[in-house]
Amino acid sequence: MEANVIACATWVKKGVAAAVPEKVELKPEELEIIIKETQAALETNEGEDDDSDKEIDISKTQSGADNKEEESLTANIDEYNFKTYDDESGDICCHISNLISFRNGKDPLITNNEEDSDKEDDIIKADDNLVLFGHVEGDASILEVFVYNEREESFYCHHDILLPSFPLCIEWLNYDPTNPKPSNLCAIGNMTPIIEIWDLDLLDCLKPVYKLGRKLSKKKNRDRIGHKDAVLDVAWNHNYTHVLASGSVDRTVLLWDLENGTPVNKLGPFGEKVQALKWHSQETHQLLIGCADKNVRLFDCMNKELVASWNTSGEVERVLWNHHDQNYCIASTDNGYIEYFDVRNSKPLWQIKGHENEVTGLSLSTSCPGLLVSCSNDSVIKVWDIDQKDPTLIWEKMSNLGAIQCLAANPDNGFVFIVGGDNKEHNFKVLDVMEIDPVRERFGKRVVSKNSLESQEEIMDATEDMESMDI
Repeated sequence: MEANVIACATWVKKGVAAAVPEKVELKPEELEIIIKETQAALETNEGEDDDSDKEIDISKTQSGADNKEEESLTANIDEYNFKTYDDESGDICCHISNLISFRNGKDPLITNNEEDSDKEDDIIKADDNLVLFGHVEGDASILEVFVYNEREESFYCHHDILLPSFPLCIEWLNYDPTNPKPSNLCAIGNMTPIIEIWDLDLLDCLKPVYKLGRKLSKKKNRDRIGHKDAVLDVAWNHNYTHVLASGSVDRTVLLWDLENGTPVNKLGPFGEKVQALKWHSQETHQLLIGCADKNVRLFDCMNKELVASWNTSGEVERVLWNHHDQNYCIASTDNGYIEYFDVRNSKPLWQIKGHENEVTGLSLSTSCPGLLVSCSNDSVIKVWDIDQKDPTLIWEKMSNLGAIQCLAANPDNGFVFIVGGDNKEHNFKVLDVMEIDPVRERFGKRVVSKNSLESQEEIMDATEDMESMDI
C-alpha cells in the first residue's frame, strides 16, 4: 500500500508570515532551463559514487549547487518502504516539458475573467498561525503550509511545495544571510545528506532559497560538505540566529554557520544515529542530543565539552527542555518510556512506561507548566501532569490517525497541539486539550503570567543582538 503519512510538523507563530506572499512566475525559457538542469542532475546522480568516507570539507558551500541525489535511510525498521523509495524509474520524476503551453500564458477555453472567490484566503492575517507539514503521499513528497485561525475556527491549506525527497524533520527559522530583516523560512532534513531551506512567503517556488551541504562527486572532482547520510533532526538556535544544528544517520551532529553555509563544528561520532536535538533557550551554548545508542548527552558548544550524559531504557526518539524550569529535560524512547532528568544529577528523576510502542511525539505546553502531551506509533495520545514529584496521567485516547509520527505545540496557545500520523484517510488533527473535561479541570487556571512571559521575551530579545557564537 502506498504511503500517506505526515512525517513531521511544526508551527509558525502569529505575525511572522507575509500578509500577501509573493508568487513566483517563471518565463517559458526559465522553466525550460530548470527542466534541463533537473534532467541533467538525475542522469548525473545515477552514475555517481557516494560511498567514500573522506573527511568533511568545510570550504564555502556554493549557493547554486543543484545536486538532488537521494540515499536510503539506514534504520532497523522500514515500515514505509524507505529502502526502495529512490529506486523508481527516473521517468516518474517530471514530464513538465510535455505539458501544454498557451500563448500569453492563458488557456483560450477559460473565458471567466472574474476574480477567484477564494482570493481572500490567500491573505494571511496578523492572528493567523501557520502549520507546516512534511507530507508524503505515494511517490510525492510535499511541504504543506496550512493556515490556522483560532478566532475564526478556520484551518486550511494555503499552499504547498513539491520536495525532492522524503522529509524527516522540519524546523522554522527566520535567518536569511542575504536579507538583514527577519524572514519566514523552514529547514527540512530528508533522506539525503542535504538540508534545504525554503521560503514560506514564496508561492509556486521550485527550489529552496539555499542548501546546507554537498554530496561527494568523483566525476566532478567535488568533495563532500556536511553529512554523509540522511538528516534525522535539525534545531535552530533562537539566540544565535546564524547557528543551526543537525543530527544524522552518520552518527554525528554538525553545527552550521548560516552566514556562509558551512559546518564549523562536528560533535561525534556517537555510538549510533542521532535522532533528536534541542537547544537550551537560556544557556544558549548548550545542546541536548538524543541518540539511538540509548544515551542523552548535553554538550557545551562554546567550550566544546560534554557537560552531562544519561543512559536511557531504549533508543532515544525525542528530547526537549522543560522551558518552565530549565534545569530539567525530558526524553522518550523506542520502547515506550518517558524519562525526566535534572542536569545536576546523573540519574533520571523518574521513568514511566508511557506507551506500548516508540514515543514519537513529546511536547510541553508553551504556557501551562507541567502539561505534557505524548503520542506513539501505538496511535494513543496522552496528557500528563509532570509539575510534581511523580507524573500523573490525566487523559488518554486511541486516535484514528494511524501510527502517530509527530506532535508540535502551538507557540501562541499553550493548549493547542498538532498531531500527524499515517492513516490514509485521516492523518492529522488539531488537538485543543481545553475541550477535554479532565484536562480543563486540571490545568485551566495553571498558566504562566503575562508579565513572566514578557520578561522571558525581553531576555530573548537581548541575546538576539549578539553578533556571533564561537562554536
